Amino acid sequence: MKVINLHDLNGTDNDVEHGNWRSRRFVLARDQVGFSFHDTVLYAGTETDMWYANHIECVYVYAGTGTLVNRETGEEHALAPGTMYLLDGNEKHTIRAVEDIRCACVFNPPVTGREVHDEHGVYPLLTEEPSPA
Repeated sequence: MKVINLHDLNGTDNDVEHGNWRSRRFVLARDQVGFSFHDTVLYAGTETDMWYANHIECVYVYAGTGTLVNRETGEEHALAPGTMYLLDGNEKHTIRAVEDIRCACVFNPPVTGREVHDEHGVYPLLTEEPSPA
Protein backbone atom coordinates (compact mmCIF):
# COMPACT_ATOMS: atom_id res chain seq x y z
CA MET A 1 0.00 0.00 0.00
CA LYS A 2 1.16 3.51 -0.80
CA VAL A 3 -0.35 6.61 0.83
CA ILE A 4 0.83 10.11 -0.09
CA ASN A 5 -0.56 13.58 0.56
CA LEU A 6 -0.26 16.05 -2.32
CA HIS A 7 1.78 18.40 -0.12
CA ASP A 8 4.33 15.62 0.52
CA LEU A 9 5.33 15.93 -3.15
CA ASN A 10 6.14 19.66 -2.99
CA GLY A 11 9.78 20.34 -3.82
CA THR A 12 10.60 16.71 -4.62
CA ASP A 13 11.65 15.15 -7.94
CA ASN A 14 7.94 14.29 -8.40
CA ASP A 15 7.03 18.01 -8.43
CA VAL A 16 7.58 19.21 -12.00
CA GLU A 17 6.90 22.74 -13.23
CA HIS A 18 7.15 23.65 -16.90
CA GLY A 19 6.09 27.28 -17.47
CA ASN A 20 2.37 26.85 -18.24
CA TRP A 21 1.78 24.01 -15.81
CA ARG A 22 2.81 22.18 -12.66
CA SER A 23 2.46 18.42 -12.24
CA ARG A 24 2.87 16.51 -8.99
CA ARG A 25 3.24 12.81 -9.68
CA PHE A 26 1.86 10.35 -7.13
CA VAL A 27 2.48 7.15 -9.10
CA LEU A 28 5.18 6.64 -11.73
CA ALA A 29 6.50 3.79 -13.88
CA ARG A 30 8.88 2.64 -11.12
CA ASP A 31 5.83 1.72 -9.03
CA GLN A 32 5.12 -1.04 -11.58
CA VAL A 33 1.30 -0.78 -11.54
CA GLY A 34 0.74 -0.19 -15.26
CA PHE A 35 -0.16 3.53 -15.13
CA SER A 36 1.03 6.83 -13.70
CA PHE A 37 -1.17 9.23 -11.74
CA HIS A 38 -0.62 12.99 -11.50
CA ASP A 39 -2.24 16.10 -10.02
CA THR A 40 -1.73 18.86 -12.59
CA VAL A 41 -2.44 22.59 -12.65
CA LEU A 42 -2.58 24.44 -15.97
CA TYR A 43 -2.13 28.12 -15.18
CA ALA A 44 -4.77 30.76 -15.95
CA GLY A 45 -4.16 32.74 -19.13
CA THR A 46 -1.92 30.12 -20.73
CA GLU A 47 -2.26 28.08 -23.90
CA THR A 48 -0.44 24.75 -24.01
CA ASP A 49 0.00 22.53 -27.09
CA MET A 50 0.41 18.83 -26.33
CA TRP A 51 0.52 15.57 -28.23
CA TYR A 52 0.97 12.29 -26.42
CA ALA A 53 2.08 10.23 -29.41
CA ASN A 54 3.32 7.44 -27.11
CA HIS A 55 0.76 7.52 -24.29
CA ILE A 56 -2.96 7.37 -23.60
CA GLU A 57 -4.06 10.06 -21.13
CA CYS A 58 -7.28 10.34 -19.14
CA VAL A 59 -7.94 13.68 -17.44
CA TYR A 60 -10.56 14.61 -14.83
CA VAL A 61 -11.00 18.35 -14.23
CA TYR A 62 -11.98 19.14 -10.64
CA ALA A 63 -11.41 22.92 -10.55
CA GLY A 64 -11.09 25.82 -12.98
CA THR A 65 -12.28 26.52 -16.50
CA GLY A 66 -10.90 26.58 -19.99
CA THR A 67 -11.11 24.98 -23.41
CA LEU A 68 -9.76 21.77 -24.90
CA VAL A 69 -9.08 22.06 -28.64
CA ASN A 70 -8.55 19.03 -30.88
CA ARG A 71 -5.96 20.47 -33.27
CA GLU A 72 -6.66 17.76 -35.82
CA THR A 73 -10.40 18.53 -36.17
CA GLY A 74 -10.71 22.05 -34.73
CA GLU A 75 -13.38 20.74 -32.34
CA GLU A 76 -13.52 22.63 -29.02
CA HIS A 77 -14.79 21.40 -25.65
CA ALA A 78 -15.47 23.45 -22.54
CA LEU A 79 -13.48 22.38 -19.49
CA ALA A 80 -15.03 22.85 -16.05
CA PRO A 81 -15.26 20.89 -12.81
CA GLY A 82 -16.72 17.45 -13.50
CA THR A 83 -15.38 17.20 -17.07
CA MET A 84 -13.39 14.12 -18.11
CA TYR A 85 -11.57 13.71 -21.40
CA LEU A 86 -9.74 10.70 -22.78
CA LEU A 87 -6.99 11.10 -25.36
CA ASP A 88 -7.21 7.53 -26.65
CA GLY A 89 -6.29 8.34 -30.26
CA ASN A 90 -3.04 10.22 -29.57
CA GLU A 91 -4.80 13.46 -30.53
CA LYS A 92 -2.81 16.65 -30.90
CA HIS A 93 -4.53 19.06 -28.55
CA THR A 94 -4.35 22.48 -26.94
CA ILE A 95 -5.53 23.54 -23.50
CA ARG A 96 -6.53 27.17 -23.05
CA ALA A 97 -6.85 27.89 -19.35
CA VAL A 98 -9.18 30.75 -18.41
CA GLU A 99 -8.80 30.02 -14.69
CA ASP A 100 -6.23 27.71 -13.13
CA ILE A 101 -7.37 24.25 -14.24
CA ARG A 102 -6.78 21.58 -11.59
CA CYS A 103 -6.97 18.03 -12.85
CA ALA A 104 -6.14 14.43 -12.04
CA CYS A 105 -4.36 12.67 -14.92
CA VAL A 106 -3.65 9.02 -15.64
CA PHE A 107 -1.09 7.90 -18.26
CA ASN A 108 -0.69 4.50 -19.88
CA PRO A 109 2.00 3.42 -20.38
CA PRO A 110 3.13 5.11 -17.19
CA VAL A 111 5.56 8.00 -17.34
CA THR A 112 8.85 7.83 -15.48
CA GLY A 113 8.83 11.45 -14.32
CA ARG A 114 11.89 12.27 -16.44
CA GLU A 115 9.94 13.08 -19.61
CA VAL A 116 10.02 16.57 -21.07
CA HIS A 117 7.66 17.77 -23.81
CA ASP A 118 9.55 18.08 -27.07
CA GLU A 119 8.95 20.81 -29.66
CA HIS A 120 5.74 19.01 -30.74
CA GLY A 121 4.42 18.58 -27.17
CA VAL A 122 5.31 14.86 -27.20
CA TYR A 123 6.60 12.88 -24.22
CA PRO A 124 9.21 10.31 -25.29
CA LEU A 125 8.52 6.71 -24.33
CA LEU A 126 10.93 6.05 -21.45
CA THR A 127 11.14 2.96 -19.25
CA GLU A 128 11.97 2.61 -15.58
CA GLU A 129 13.26 -0.08 -13.28
CA PRO A 130 10.98 -1.02 -10.35
CA SER A 131 11.35 0.81 -7.02
CA PRO A 132 13.38 -1.04 -4.44
CA ALA A 133 11.12 -2.84 -1.97
